[in-house]
Amino acid sequence: MISSANTANSQHTFRIKEVLNATVIVAALGYFVDIYDLVLFSIVRVNSLKSIGVGESDLLNMGVFLINMQMGGMLIGGILWGIWGDKKGRLSVLFGSIIMYSVANVFNGFADSVFSYALWRFVAGVGLAGELGAGITLVSEVLSKENRGYGTMIVASIGISGAILANIIAKNFDWRTAYFIGGGLGLVLLILRVSVYESGMFNRLKAINTQRGNFISLFSNNKKFLKYLWCILIGVPIWYVIGVLITFSPEFAKELQITDIEKINAGDAIMFCYMGLVAGDFLSGWFSQIILSRKKSILIFLILTAIFSGVYFFQSGVTSFFFYSVCGLLGFATGYWAVFVTIAAEQFGTNIRSTVTTTVPNFVRGSVIPVTLLFQLCKDWFGILWGGAAVGIICLSIALFSLYKLEETFGKDLDFLEG
Repeated sequence: MISSANTANSQHTFRIKEVLNATVIVAALGYFVDIYDLVLFSIVRVNSLKSIGVGESDLLNMGVFLINMQMGGMLIGGILWGIWGDKKGRLSVLFGSIIMYSVANVFNGFADSVFSYALWRFVAGVGLAGELGAGITLVSEVLSKENRGYGTMIVASIGISGAILANIIAKNFDWRTAYFIGGGLGLVLLILRVSVYESGMFNRLKAINTQRGNFISLFSNNKKFLKYLWCILIGVPIWYVIGVLITFSPEFAKELQITDIEKINAGDAIMFCYMGLVAGDFLSGWFSQIILSRKKSILIFLILTAIFSGVYFFQSGVTSFFFYSVCGLLGFATGYWAVFVTIAAEQFGTNIRSTVTTTVPNFVRGSVIPVTLLFQLCKDWFGILWGGAAVGIICLSIALFSLYKLEETFGKDLDFLEG
């Protein structure tokens, strides 16, 4: 049985035209712009906050506040766009969300106070929430069950590299200009969206008299709610690494007594992390196709995340090159984002798939709020290093337990309705 499955899988590997279609390419470019805008604040955090009058001693706390405003917007946006995608279609989300976050980023470039900065980060967060979920849902539904893993792998791998461009732009332009460029990229992408068609599964669903996009139904029974919860919790370590270890890398580097501390900045840490994420997302997606298992692929990458997190906290007195290398390894280890979102898409029926696939990654991104708040609390109790390590242990333990509870979904037929 495994032999025949492997044969079928090998045959599908070479059907490049099926995987590299307009839907996959446009979804990948949309996620590219999404990631550019998502990480831009973390890169320009210090310079932009100083520019609007925030003092040195308040940079970390104000940074946490603004990240939480952005992620809070993504929590709300995830629910709104997810429901909209199941009720009105996946394409409408792709268009609406990109217009919202592109316009918000343009206005973010004009921010002159913490209040206006926070307001537009919140609005941008709401807009950013729709991009990935709608894209992955659409790709999962238009590709065959044998090849959809490759499609989502390409979307994530190309999309994640948007962070690299964000760092390059932030290094060569003023932080306000970097926001303007992000907004402009999103608006240009709207032209390409015209070539994308709606999912056939969704079009067939519209002809059936059934309830669509009922977010409350996810909480209607214990089994469905727990399955939804497990999908969210397996992704929390990704944003623990990005939201804590990488975003606040200058503060950690100082505590670790990096020998050439003047070379450490959040922008470069994010760039190295996301370079690792590109490789990790590609290999985790490819590996899940080869071994015919989403769960085993994620398990391996969670173990790697635990190992490299340990290295991160015990690299005292090393050079900036070594520090950035560890950031890259952490990025690689947490590069199971594509597989994680694909699992969420495969767990639920067509009538609620967009709601799930959009809310799950945004709830994971929104987990930065309790994770950073817990980090601040643990930092006060145990110091920045042991406090950060304690939060990591909690996040990884929860993720491993949640992965154990989820069912394997590789090769699952997605043309079904949720009761």
